[in-house]
Formats: sequence, structure tokens, C-alpha cells
Amino acid sequence: MMWITLIVIAILVAAGVVFVAMQPGECRVARSANCPLPAAPLFAQVNDFRNWDNWSPWAKLDPAVKNTYTGAPAGAGAMFAWAGNKKVGEGRMTLLESRPNESIKIKLEFIKPFAATNAVEFRFEPKGDQTLVTWSMTARKNFMMKAFHLFMNMDRMIGKEFERGLAQLQVAATSAREGASVGA
Repeated sequence: MMWITLIVIAILVAAGVVFVAMQPGECRVARSANCPLPAAPLFAQVNDFRNWDNWSPWAKLDPAVKNTYTGAPAGAGAMFAWAGNKKVGEGRMTLLESRPNESIKIKLEFIKPFAATNAVEFRFEPKGDQTLVTWSMTARKNFMMKAFHLFMNMDRMIGKEFERGLAQLQVAATSAREGASVGA
């Protein structure tokens, strides 16, 4: 009887391993928003990591977070690292590609609470007197992340933050634009 139980358990474990291994190897989260602004002020907010405090949904989660900016001041080569509490963890971003008013590509590396490397992209598409801004993140999933994603829906978790960030991006870009026109 004990052997039968052990064989059944081994079969169930093997089936579980195969099921997890067959899950998709990539996860993508994307959100878009139509903003009643030209691309330039929106692009400027994303292209300079120092502006992210104005709109990023994660910027206010830890008032004591330590931010470090290195590399180029903005655009390709700009780097941003942070170390904070459990809500923000630790990681860094490197701006890989910057096409003015069109797109920005970023390498996002998480160090804590878990190690992961993701690709982030912002696209800016003029639509008449508006700009369609799309924020996406693509993550490769190892075996453990595949198992984790069986119980956690990344799109549902991060998608809401992307939506909030895009709304705040519009507000920040509008404020920066109005501030620039007042100062002119």
C-alpha cells in the first residue's frame, strides 16, 4: 500500500513539474492612454529618470528610498538605481534607446526582493491633437516564475499601476508644459 501511495505522489509531482514547464516562457503587460498633448512633453517626462518622481506609481511608496542617477543625464545611457523598503525593493534601470517623441526602451533589473530582468518600452503615437502613449513590460519566466504566475496574475497586479502611472504622466507633462510657457 505504501508503494502505491509513493508511486501516485511521484506521478502527481512529475505531472505538476511538466505542467509548470509547459507554461509560456514570457509575460507581457501593456497599457495605453490617449493624452491631449503633443508627444514632446510626455516623452520628456519619461526620457529623464529624474522626472519619474513626478508620475511613477512606485515613486511615493518609500519616502526614504535612496535613488542614484548615473550615466547620461537623459536619453540613451542614462541609469537610475534605487534601494528602498519592501514595497519598492532594490533595482536599476538603464535607458537603452531613445527615439525623440517616438519610443524609449529600458532594461529593468530587479535585485530585491527577487532577481529579474525585464524589457520596458514606451511608445508615443500622435493621433490628431492627442498622443497615444503605450507603456509595456516584457519578462522572461524561468521555472520558478512560471510556477509563481500560476497563482499571481501579473497583468492584473501591474496593469493597474501602469494605468495610474499613465494618468499621472499626463498630469506631470501638462504641469511641465504650463510651467515652461509661464517661464517663457
